[in-house]
Amino acid sequence: MWPYEFANTSTFNTPTTNTMRSKFKDEHPFEKRKAEAERIRQKYADRIPVICEKVEKSDIATIDKKKYLVPADLTVGQFVYVIRKRIKLSPEKAIFIFVDEVLPPTAALMSSIYEEHKDEDGFLYITYDHNQ
Repeated sequence: MWPYEFANTSTFNTPTTNTMRSKFKDEHPFEKRKAEAERIRQKYADRIPVICEKVEKSDIATIDKKKYLVPADLTVGQFVYVIRKRIKLSPEKAIFIFVDEVLPPTAALMSSIYEEHKDEDGFLYITYDHNQ
């Protein structure tokens, strides 16, 4: 079983030009990821399994944990706040998160982002960078 971090606490829909390859997918076989996501969804039905990684080749700080169980009613903006805290990003510095290479609306619920963009393995993959 992998350790998870429980997350407790205005962008545009413009495609980006960054390469967003998941190291997590490269490191873990599909069947293992799928089984873990299913187990998590059964055990924590009100949580969203999220993999959060920085954009490849970005010089922004690397997050200490990649896996999060996010409350379904958390907004994207609240999740960004969690990420900012985890990477100790100062308030004056920008951070952008991407789902399928698109900036999701900050007011959107993580549950709706999950339903629209979850991977076939059952995880929601999010990348972050300080550049849009």
